[in-house]
Amino acid sequence: MSSRLDRVDLKMLRLLQNSGRLSNAELAEMVGVSPATCHRRTQRLFDEGFVGPVRAMVAPRKVGKGTLVMVGVVLDRSTPESFASFEQAVAKLKCVLDCHLVAGDFDYFLKIRAGDVDDFKRIHGEQLIALPGVRQTRTFFVMKEVVDNAPLEF
Repeated sequence: MSSRLDRVDLKMLRLLQNSGRLSNAELAEMVGVSPATCHRRTQRLFDEGFVGPVRAMVAPRKVGKGTLVMVGVVLDRSTPESFASFEQAVAKLKCVLDCHLVAGDFDYFLKIRAGDVDDFKRIHGEQLIALPGVRQTRTFFVMKEVVDNAPLEF
């Protein structure tokens, strides 16, 4: 944790993490500073990268994307060029929510939202296996989301 964060900054981060819709006035009151000070501190937290872009959490089922799939990917080569090529291509796929380079049996894990199994089959056949360097994929259909995008503890 950066030494540039004091107890007020940390409290602001915790509160914003749990409710990004807090107004500046509400946040200022909750942390015990003036609205002007709160605004300046909040802006600094964004400017210095402690807080990233803010966006709404859309309910996947409500928009026809209720099927969550995790896909392990193995590339045919483990070179910086093959990783870079894969990463550049996968970043362009709208269906991929997360892509992580991992250690172990796979090179990458992808988190994908699809409408249903047939929609995922289409995505797999048209997009995933066409990614550069893909030798093998292993698909895991999520049966139940127990914890998803939990707030960080600090």
